[in-house]
Amino acid sequence: MAVLDRIRGSGTAGARGARWSLGAGLLLALVATVVWSGSFVAARALHDTVPPVQAAFWRWIVAVAAVAPFAARETWRQRALIRRHLGFVTLAALLGVTVYNTLVNQAGMSTSAGQMGMIMAASPVVMAVYERLGGRRLGWRRIAGMTVACTGVLLLVGNGSLAPHFAPGDLWMFAAMLSFSSYSALLRHRPAEIGQLAFLLTTFVLGALMLAPAFAVGVAVQGGFEPTAGTVGPLLYVGVLSSAVAFFAWNRAVALIGASRTGIVYYLQPVCVAGLSFALLGESTGPVRILCLVLILGGVALGAGRARGRAAANVRT
Repeated sequence: MAVLDRIRGSGTAGARGARWSLGAGLLLALVATVVWSGSFVAARALHDTVPPVQAAFWRWIVAVAAVAPFAARETWRQRALIRRHLGFVTLAALLGVTVYNTLVNQAGMSTSAGQMGMIMAASPVVMAVYERLGGRRLGWRRIAGMTVACTGVLLLVGNGSLAPHFAPGDLWMFAAMLSFSSYSALLRHRPAEIGQLAFLLTTFVLGALMLAPAFAVGVAVQGGFEPTAGTVGPLLYVGVLSSAVAFFAWNRAVALIGASRTGIVYYLQPVCVAGLSFALLGESTGPVRILCLVLILGGVALGAGRARGRAAANVRT
């Protein structure tokens, strides 16, 4: 009886741990999604004042300055581990730092913040494909949720039609979405021995270094930008909140619950972007968008589901 009680107790503790991991992971993913929604508004706000590469470069310089006081000591202690996994860390920096944000800024030159958020909402589908190719099974709730939410995204992009109409900025945003999805899928293979803060600081530094040549050329050809409240404010937002805070939250969420389950929460981004773009930029909304956002929200609720017994297997430190 004592043995059976211990088995039941361990099973209960495991179920509680799985539920806690799922709840914490979903909350962290939501924090990152809400903060990142503001990034699209910031990119759109800077489209006629700061060139895309310069905006991306200064974002990551600010992010390095924000993270370094908390991560420098851990990064120095783990320098041998980072050198051992330098190829992986460099690829993560290229996809999630150098390429992704630059493409977002480029897209903001010719498309609305709302449209950018809608296209990015399709990224969970690509994340799920990556996980399925890696042998991970997707539950029917997640598949159904992604289908419903993706239908809402397509209707949003197509303005009520399932045949989307892409502008040049939309294509840039589509490339950004692929880069971000690849980064999120890659996180599942992050060496567990490298700390979260050390990983963040290293990718931020490497990403900024890879942007530096293009930044130097851009300044030489286009000149710099005027530091005003309208330019420095958005750069501080994307550097501190969208980079330091949101990336930490997202990376931790992926470690806890996996990229595909985390990606379901990302479908909420069009809702957040639509509200922010309307309030801050005056971008209009309408019945079609409201209907489609209802579909997206319904897909999120369906796809998130409840914790399963196997959720504990997703927990990482």
